[in-house]
Amino acid sequence: METIQHPNLEVCVFNAAKEGNYESGDSYFTVVTDDYFICSVADGLGNGPIARESSQVIPQILKDGHHETIDGLMHRFNKLMYQKRGAAVAIFKVDFKKKTLEYSCVGNIRFYLYRKRTDQMIYPLPVMGYLSGRPQKLRTQTYTYEEDDLFLIHSDGVELRSPKSMMRMAGTPGRLYQNILTTVRTVDDATFISGSLLK
Repeated sequence: METIQHPNLEVCVFNAAKEGNYESGDSYFTVVTDDYFICSVADGLGNGPIARESSQVIPQILKDGHHETIDGLMHRFNKLMYQKRGAAVAIFKVDFKKKTLEYSCVGNIRFYLYRKRTDQMIYPLPVMGYLSGRPQKLRTQTYTYEEDDLFLIHSDGVELRSPKSMMRMAGTPGRLYQNILTTVRTVDDATFISGSLLK
């Protein structure tokens, strides 16, 4: 488990390859600064090295370009997918000062924001398809958040029957991580990131 501890958030990360593979076709990348947190998950089509080649576009770009807009980053991701297998990609940015969360996704990555105080779940609908280098429409959405809201993002290698009840019962990203871990079967590449927005 990889963890991120910051005055504004706490994060737990799981990433594993499909059983029998040395490399996961899923990739993720996170950046945290004093002002914001950016997180992206990519699921390369298929599995193994060919899938990883596509998903690794995300860390390549985010490493130096994390200050750019969400739409700008998604377009850059898409451009670099040309002549690769392609990937489902989700990215979100938490602005600590504005207390907003900006989210965009193309493909079957799932994202949930659970508001503990009001017991509400936000589940943005993704754009269907995947990034492949072809022209791509985006649907970037912005939400406000409150102190102690939980978030969860995962690739399709993680299957959850009732994310809201899991998040409600867990209450913290660490407990949510452990609870999801018991459900993961390595029949596919699997990535999930649980987190709490502390203030």
